[in-house]
Amino acid sequence: MTEIFQGPAGGAFDGVRHVLPLRVYYEDTDFSGVVYHASYLRFFERGRTEFVRALGIDQKALHAQTGTSFAVRRLTIDYLKPALMDDVVVVETRIGAASGASLQLEQALRRDGEVLASADVLVVCIRGGRPQRLPEAMRGARGRQA
Repeated sequence: MTEIFQGPAGGAFDGVRHVLPLRVYYEDTDFSGVVYHASYLRFFERGRTEFVRALGIDQKALHAQTGTSFAVRRLTIDYLKPALMDDVVVVETRIGAASGASLQLEQALRRDGEVLASADVLVVCIRGGRPQRLPEAMRGARGRQA
């Protein structure tokens, strides 16, 4: 049975994690119907984007008003099992650690509760190409998720 998440389109917090359901489309796969490795990057990026949005941070407005944005500094993905065309998968995102200008995020892509891929991501907050202190909503997010 495929797990279906009945939340808003951008997912929602479920305890300490943000959960975003996605369907795997033909465009996400290679010729054999297996998700192409680079598609996992997009799935995890969507999860991080919706995680930040769920914290109440409007990234577009933040950049327009202050010139502040987020950049991936380091990303490691472990591919464990293949996702397939038409699968309903869930991207889970949780904060591993937060400090000054950086946020370490732990992500998992699951199908029916089984981990298909996991990612460890270090995101930095920057303005004008230089590190910038994380917005308050992100600094306090770890405590609010519990």
